[in-house]
Amino acid sequence: MTDRFEDSIEILLVEDNPGDVRLTQEAFKELSTDVRIRVATDGETALEKLGLRNGTDPGSLPDLVLLDLNLPRTNGFEFLETVRAEPVLTRLPVLVLTSSNAHEDILESYELAANAYLTKPTGPDEYSAMVRAVVEFWFEQVTLPPAKT
Repeated sequence: MTDRFEDSIEILLVEDNPGDVRLTQEAFKELSTDVRIRVATDGETALEKLGLRNGTDPGSLPDLVLLDLNLPRTNGFEFLETVRAEPVLTRLPVLVLTSSNAHEDILESYELAANAYLTKPTGPDEYSAMVRAVVEFWFEQVTLPPAKT
């Protein structure tokens, strides 16, 4: 791991399916890396956790957002649009993690500045492989710009 993540990695998982939340959490637990996962079960709650609703203070921002598209209240596209319109959050890595492989969903996600589009794996082994790949790429290989303040 690089020095910037010597304490822990914080991920905001925006997912309304309890089974997918559990699979994702279990996959991250298998890693030797210290990962904290905050869960928001809808887009509106996720925006609140980022301090974009009701004047709330998010404290520290997550290092990465894993975002489902099909969410209640505020869907994934609306979440992306809101986050990318906020100057302090434009550099926040947001990876779409969804069951949809529809061309129009992929295109719209990238048009709204998602950093990657991942199709949800179907089982625990596939989730583990995906999580390892995400951590290896986003936290060991990529050099990210500093967050805006």
